[in-house]
Amino acid sequence: MPPRWGADFTRQPRVLRNDHGVLVPPVLGGWEPTLSVSVVVPAHGHPEKLAMVLASLSAQSYPSRLMEVVVVDDGSPEPLELPRVRPENTRLLVSAPGGWGSGHAFNTGVAASSGQVILRLDADMLVYREHVESQMRWHHLLDYGVAMGHKLFVDFDPEALSPEYVAEQVRAGRAADLFDRETADTHWVERLINKHDRLRTADRLSYKVFIGATGSLHRTLFEAAGGMDADLILGGDSEFAYRVSQQGAVFVPDLDTSSWHLGRSQMQTRRDAGTRYRMPFVANRVPDFHLRRKRPDRQWEVPFADVLLDVGAHTLEDVDTTVSALLDGTTPDVRLWLRGPWGVLDEGRRSPLDDERLDLRLVRETFRGDPRVRFTEGDPEEDPRVPFRLHVPVGAAPTPTMVADLVRTVNDKKAGLLCAPLPGATRAGDGVLRLERTSAFARARHLEPGATGGDLDRVVEEVHTTHWMPGEPFVVRETAEEEAGASDAEADALRRKLAEARAEVERQTARAKRAERKLRWSKPGTVERVLRRFAR
Repeated sequence: MPPRWGADFTRQPRVLRNDHGVLVPPVLGGWEPTLSVSVVVPAHGHPEKLAMVLASLSAQSYPSRLMEVVVVDDGSPEPLELPRVRPENTRLLVSAPGGWGSGHAFNTGVAASSGQVILRLDADMLVYREHVESQMRWHHLLDYGVAMGHKLFVDFDPEALSPEYVAEQVRAGRAADLFDRETADTHWVERLINKHDRLRTADRLSYKVFIGATGSLHRTLFEAAGGMDADLILGGDSEFAYRVSQQGAVFVPDLDTSSWHLGRSQMQTRRDAGTRYRMPFVANRVPDFHLRRKRPDRQWEVPFADVLLDVGAHTLEDVDTTVSALLDGTTPDVRLWLRGPWGVLDEGRRSPLDDERLDLRLVRETFRGDPRVRFTEGDPEEDPRVPFRLHVPVGAAPTPTMVADLVRTVNDKKAGLLCAPLPGATRAGDGVLRLERTSAFARARHLEPGATGGDLDRVVEEVHTTHWMPGEPFVVRETAEEEAGASDAEADALRRKLAEARAEVERQTARAKRAERKLRWSKPGTVERVLRRFAR
């Protein structure tokens, strides 16, 4: 009897970064699935393509009792109807009021569905017999994975195929013979997949290949990411994939089966226009978007990093040293959280210059006008869209490029946590620059619910690694700080150097005076003028 694969994920594998090589899926046809799946198909017009898609879904190897298909009509010019050849459990819905576009339609379908796993399938995707089964294997192994189906782009002649013939060929395992593979176009994501060993070494870049058409994930992961952004008519799949990655997802390209994309994609036929349209919408929402980094002088809706500083016990001057440097740095799209007991400040009568809370009041007044600065009394709620959270000790003087340098380092090291003790740091967490990768901590919390502090850091080390390094490259050391922290021997050495310098100044001053006197005596007529003065 084939092995059963359950839905108990209490002991699921802990994947390091995106190295899904630890996952061993069952052989197609040699296992017994238990998870239900909802195949959601947003559609707008083109009923002839939809008929082929549903015909291929009617011949899937995945058990029909565990699969439902939800087609969502996104305002087609002529209302769609379900064709005769379709899966047993198929429904046709109209997209919910209040929006339009494939993302909005997809959300409508997901809300009306009930499967434990959601598989997005575009309405022009004719899939092979094992397409659903092949993706579902991964979801029986872990609940924080995203499976991406393979596809090839072909020209489509609706007169050349019938739904009955497509269903027959797919059921017989001959879907690959429906079109000529030699004339088909591959998708650009295959280059990234192949370059990074089926994404095993792609790390933070993995989400970039999950761009709709065919892909699946657990409903819980879909909901944790917040679903599709219905405001994005184009580019919504890329933005959704980014938010899914921020939840700590593992991205797995499923290459054991394939599908035919009926017709060429918009990005193949109108690439420049499509890129121009997507750029501002995606850039505002995805800090890692490559076109956004070409405009580093701008602030965006989703900041590049949340920066936390404990300012309650510090002077205005110390806070200003750190905060102003961060605001003036080369990464302006940051959001600063100043943590302090702001609630104790009142506007009652007081001695302005002798106020015991004077520095706290001055800090608030100094920075309250900058929209990038927020005031909080506790830990601010984490924004899962922001890729990094940075803790900076007050009093440190960040270099202009500190944020960019920290992020570059943590990305180069592929770490989930970077810790950099500053000069004079006495213990971990005190005087330490700490850069946290949001996605790494999200995965750690998912795998160890309730873990905090050092326990959470240990899980991050396990699933994404931690990198320690000196903090000196990221801050400017003030002379006063160096003198205050110098040893007695260093102080004596400085005093000797100062004495030597003063002695040298005195010697040079004496030499200058002697040279001046010689110069006066060497001028023409000087001797004659002196003799005439004495002759009088």
